[in-house]
This record gives sequence, structure tokens and C-alpha cells, in this order.
Amino acid sequence: MIKNICIVEDDKYENLLPLVYMRPVYDLRCGILTLREKIEKLFPSAKIFLHCRKYLEEKVKEINKNLLVNNLSGLDSCLFVNGRTILNSKIVEQISKKEDALYFSGETFVAAKLSSYNLEKVISKLDSVFTTSHFEGIERSDCETTIINYPWDLISNNGEQILSDFVFHKTKKKNIHGKVYEGAVLLNEKDIFIGVDSVIKPGVVIDAEEGPVYIGKNVKVMPNAVIVGPCFVGDNSIIKIAAKVYENTSIGEFCKVGGEVEGSIIHSYANKQHDGFLGHSYISPWCNLGADTNNSDLKNNYGNIKVIINDKQVDSGKMFVGLVMGDHSKTSINTMFNTGTVCGVASNIFGSGFPPKYIPSFAWGGADSMTTYNLNNGIDVAKKVMARRKVEFTETDKILFTKVFELSRKERTLRGMPD
Repeated sequence: MIKNICIVEDDKYENLLPLVYMRPVYDLRCGILTLREKIEKLFPSAKIFLHCRKYLEEKVKEINKNLLVNNLSGLDSCLFVNGRTILNSKIVEQISKKEDALYFSGETFVAAKLSSYNLEKVISKLDSVFTTSHFEGIERSDCETTIINYPWDLISNNGEQILSDFVFHKTKKKNIHGKVYEGAVLLNEKDIFIGVDSVIKPGVVIDAEEGPVYIGKNVKVMPNAVIVGPCFVGDNSIIKIAAKVYENTSIGEFCKVGGEVEGSIIHSYANKQHDGFLGHSYISPWCNLGADTNNSDLKNNYGNIKVIINDKQVDSGKMFVGLVMGDHSKTSINTMFNTGTVCGVASNIFGSGFPPKYIPSFAWGGADSMTTYNLNNGIDVAKKVMARRKVEFTETDKILFTKVFELSRKERTLRGMPD
């Protein structure tokens, strides 16, 4: 039996920026659950430990008060799991049968089951991120599992993961715990879950004929909204009047969503309240998309979409890639984004035309020009936004904001935006 699991970050976390500037990779969402929650579900009796980049440590500790972070002292055995992986039952069985071993999917480290000397050796070399050099001399085994290499991997796997995660939540008895008004239509009700205190107003259509729909607790779905599965709506969120939420979409906790959304992940605490199209995108917490904000997710020639990641152009290999937006960023009314646009943390986008396909963190402007958004102003706005949702902006948040401002300085300097 596996007693201890440490969920870790490896040296490829940078390919998931800007989504992971303010969180470890395993706190990203794909489906109903985060990557970390999926691992925990597969090993329900194991004690969980967390590993993260050093600058994230205090924030991770603040959020996870009952868990040890970057501290593995006193363990006699541990299974290290790469936080970028989505494990399956086959690999869990494979790991459980063997003694100390290192598991790779292609060239990516997936997991390492270690005890005694091997564990001590890794702990002694424990650093900010894991690399393969931590595991020299340990037997290697091959396995097959899903790896999250880039933001679009979260998006393209989202529908399948909603189906997989739904199994953990569906009950054999009653699935409808909230109030469904007369005039609302539930198609294939057996694959619809509606949590306690949620309200489904007249005229709503929830269509689970092509995949399940999970609606959490205290969710309000307003009249004439349409939700098509596979789809997830998290606790305390609001789906606005006549919203069109298409398949393969996840909307996290405390979100307000209107207009048209397709194949996208809205992590949590984000607003897209008004008309406008959001497709094949990942929107981080505390973002706000102004009225009639739209993004393109398909090129006119139907070719693969290329995305700038860490100042390098990467061929996604995908026909559909929309907007990737970091925490606390905002758009004005009528903002337009091209296919495969990446927008960093705490940026403010406004003006006519398409802004650049790569928008640095703490940018202020749009297609015509961009300058650096003042750090103190960004902190002040974040405090106000979070207070509106009764969430405290702590001293740890301020330190983290400042660190991300420093880490992203090079992005702005390369684009002629000195601080």
C-alpha cells in the first residue's frame, strides 16, 4: 500500500506560464477537478505532501494549512507524482505492484516510488523543481498516461476529463438536489447532477445527451440559458440570462458567465458576464472580460495554430486554440483577441483592433500601444476585486504579486515596456 504521496513540480512548468505564475502546476483545472484533486482521488488513503517552486511556498502553505509543503523529513517511503500528469487506473496498478522504480511516459517523468536510501538521496537533493537528475541510478519503467505540456492540453482534454471526474460525483440514488422550476428542460436526466441550494429557472435547457452536466452547490442558472454536456459549473456560480454554454466547458467556483462559451476552462472567481464569444480558452482567477469581448479560436485556413510560449513560437498541433489569460487580467468592452493569444498576469487590455498575440504580464494598452501597468495600482485593484467576493488580499498575496512583477520584467523589456 502507498502511504505517502508527494505531488511535485518539474522543470517544464514554464511551458504552462502565465497560468502558473501564481500557483503550482497541479492546481490547474482540467474537467471537474484540479490535477492535484485527481491524484488524491486515485490514492484516497495516502497522506499527501506538496512540493512547489520556492517563491510559491508561503502562498501554498497559506491555502493548505493542514499539509506539509516542501518538507519530507521523517518519511520511510514516498511516491512522487509529477503534477503535470493525469494518471489512469492502469498506471496506478502498475506502480502498486513494483518496488522502487522511476516511471516515464516518453521523455516525461511521471512518478517515482522510493524508499530508504533512494528516498534519502532524493530528499537531500530536493530543490525548487524536480529534474531527472534527482533520480539517477533508479530503475526506469515505461508507462502511458496523459501529460499536460502546454495550456492547450488542458483545454483539449477537458471534455474527456469531465466524463472521467463525473464518475466520482454521480450517485446511484438522487442526483437532483436543487430546485428545478417548471418550464426548465433536463435532457437525459440520469447524467445531470444539480447540487444543494442550486436553482434552475424556467426556460433553461440542460442537455446531457452527449455527455454529463455537473452543477455544484448554490448555483443560479437564469432563464433561457442553455448548457450542453460534457460541462461543469462550480459552486456559487451564476449562469446569466440566455447564456449559451457549449460542450467541453468547465466553469469553476464563484464565476459569473454569460454570452457564448465553448470548449473552455474558466478556473474560478472570474467574470464573463456579457455577450461575446469565448472559445477553446483558459481564463485564470480574478479575470474580468468586458462586454462583447470576443476571441478567435480557428484560423481561416484551418491550419495549426502557433502560440508564443516563453518568447518562443510553438506549433500547438491544434486547429482550435483560443485565449490563455493569467490571473487578475481585464478587458474593456469590445476587446478582440486573435487565435492563440497569450495574456499574462494583471494586464489591462483596451482599444480598437487586435492586440498582440503575446501580451506581457502587467501590460496596459492594446493594439495601438502598450506600457507597463504600475505594480502598486495593480495591487490596489486586486484588493478591491477580492474584497467584493469577501476574499482577503493577504500580505502573502502582496509578496507574490511583487515577485511575479519581477519575474515578468524581461517579457516587458523585450517589448520596449520598461518598468
